[in-house]
Amino acid sequence: MKFIHAADIHLDSPLVGLSAYPDAPAERLRTATREAFERLVARAIEEQVDFMVIAGDLYDGDWKDYHTGLFFVRQMGRLRQAGIAVYLLYGNHDAESEVTRSLQLPDNVQVFPARRAETFRIAALQVALHGQSFKHAATTDNLVPGYPALVPGWLNIGVLHTALEGNAQHASYAPCSQAELHAKGYQYWALGHVHAHWVEQGDVTIAYPGNLQGRHIRETGAHGALLVTAEGTQITRIDRLEVDVLRWHLLEIDASQADDLPDALRLVGQALDQLLRQEPAHMVLAVRVRFAGASGAHAALLRSDQQLRHEVIAQAVALNPERLWIEKVNTDTQPLQLAQAPASGAAANAFAELQDLARTAPQDESFAQALQASWQAVLEKLPHEVLAQAPELAALRQQPEEALAAQLQDALTLLGARTGAAADADR
Repeated sequence: MKFIHAADIHLDSPLVGLSAYPDAPAERLRTATREAFERLVARAIEEQVDFMVIAGDLYDGDWKDYHTGLFFVRQMGRLRQAGIAVYLLYGNHDAESEVTRSLQLPDNVQVFPARRAETFRIAALQVALHGQSFKHAATTDNLVPGYPALVPGWLNIGVLHTALEGNAQHASYAPCSQAELHAKGYQYWALGHVHAHWVEQGDVTIAYPGNLQGRHIRETGAHGALLVTAEGTQITRIDRLEVDVLRWHLLEIDASQADDLPDALRLVGQALDQLLRQEPAHMVLAVRVRFAGASGAHAALLRSDQQLRHEVIAQAVALNPERLWIEKVNTDTQPLQLAQAPASGAAANAFAELQDLARTAPQDESFAQALQASWQAVLEKLPHEVLAQAPELAALRQQPEEALAAQLQDALTLLGARTGAAADADR
């Protein structure tokens, strides 16, 4: 006997962080959650599963129109034609209070009620599914104590939308502990709400499939559902089904290997090429590039965010413009050392004074306060469009004190690079 465990599908939810960029793959962004769900339905039919469980957050809140509901009904119709039943539970995003529109679902779809936990029995398979939907989005009560007793001799599956203990990064909806799940005696807990894949397999198996499609840079890597195989009352196998159509990656570039900007860009190109090779050929990749480490290219990487972004995009376009999209470029590098002073003369003396200032200013409280006040006044006068184009300046306006030492170091590095270049030109 086989079934699919899915959760957190968030149909028609936008992919955050991409649509604001003019070169984003708009059509793929708009339809990604639908395409992922279509792929899941196709896998269910291909694997000839006995049923599918959806453990909450099918929708992402109320529909803008009926097209979201019609799409879901159409997919359920495909499963109905294949003889596949669906057991659907609503979570915090699609609770009764959150989705005001509704459509009659095909008769192969059973919905867990919100008023109390209920059991659906599949007599031919000797399977009992226990679950309770959310009535309100902010369901903070522990629902597990109200779940029915297990059906002896049958495979018991608990369906629950919960944060579960230890998942502090997710809102604490329907909180419960692993010990409470074990105490129920069900052989399998089909959970939803946490968007990461996690499985604890044993006499009692507890599983999160993760969400079907990553929606932003905090949801990197593969996403999909679980294909669960059982024999009698035993869970014998759990396979991961990857059905996402756009995959997020945070690409760390060790800039310590780069002496200048061309070196840094070559490293990006090599890393992007390797990423393309290791991912499935159909997969679109949304990539955030982050330069890190102490590097000789530090000053060049900081000179212009806009130019750096376009240089990195150029590397992606040269490799595969249909599959690679650069979401953002971050620079978190440090200079190898303070720039070397000019060899001799008045410039050397001035540069030495600047080096001493960069080293001691952060510890001179009165000087630091005066500098911060002047710096803050300048930042407050900058037009909004300038701050929008230079987010690092906006950040400094919020935290000038913490940024003082680093900014002095960076300024001196840039000054050293430019005076060095000028000296070379004179020679």
